[in-house]
Amino acid sequence: MSHHKPTPDIAEFIAPLNMNGLQGRMLVAPPHKPSAKREILLIYGHHAQLERWWGLVENLQEYGTVTMPDLPGFGGMQSFYTIGKPPTIDNYADYLAAFVKMRYKRRRLTIIGISFGFVVATRMLQRYPELVGKVDLLVSMVGFTHHDDFLVQPTKRRVFRVLTRLFATRPVAFLIRYAFLNGPIIRNVYTRLNSGKKRLGGMQPLEVDDLMKFEVRLWQINDVSTHWYTTSEFLGLDNCKHKINLPVWNVASANDIYLDPAITEQHMLVVFKACHQALIQAKAHTPNLNANKAEMGIMLPANLRKVLAKR
Repeated sequence: MSHHKPTPDIAEFIAPLNMNGLQGRMLVAPPHKPSAKREILLIYGHHAQLERWWGLVENLQEYGTVTMPDLPGFGGMQSFYTIGKPPTIDNYADYLAAFVKMRYKRRRLTIIGISFGFVVATRMLQRYPELVGKVDLLVSMVGFTHHDDFLVQPTKRRVFRVLTRLFATRPVAFLIRYAFLNGPIIRNVYTRLNSGKKRLGGMQPLEVDDLMKFEVRLWQINDVSTHWYTTSEFLGLDNCKHKINLPVWNVASANDIYLDPAITEQHMLVVFKACHQALIQAKAHTPNLNANKAEMGIMLPANLRKVLAKR
């Protein structure tokens, strides 16, 4: 694997985004060729920023224009707290619906939600059924719809849920941000966790350095309170109450450290008209934070690429 630096090209596709009184950024990347006509809305997951998914964007440019907005409290965008709202999944769904209505007035769009981003997209389509008809293709990338999709024992999950809600409170979040979220501590914790060991296995020292810098940056630019509040939200998630009249493509990771692909698929079938599941061989839940175009390519299995190319 070559030593990879994030390509500088991404900067030219990023513009400011002002939505619902919140300031953030948005990426709009044109297609590689004029015949690629899809309008793709990419919604990133938890613990993310626009740069994190650039390698995937480069793959998606084969099929159309890719638009990726920041989510409040992530990617350096102001959090819902700054406008006096909690970062609930419903509030994210309303925010995303406002974005879709603003950006895709009369156009149809392909929605690709990554992990937590898919949770938000699902809730948006449930709360705004009028938007369902605008969607020509819905893709979940390691997404989920129910708390039972997690590979955590129910008792443990309930304990985590209480703890993360505590971490989300202002004083605790403040303490975590300024006492613990620095390079040495994050590196130390990361190298001890099973998920971290899995990711770092077989990497060169320089690559590990790159990855750690990126990891520290993400922890420092994302709102800590939002991070833990949304974690507690999805540990209690049930998006299976309302059906959505669309089929879904679910790209699941065979080596996922968080989700059970078989249970995830069962729940997708409860919500959606049909579920086309493809298993990918990512190292963990997703490819590395700083994965390049080739490494991110596995997120788009061949049968999904065929569907994306039809337009």
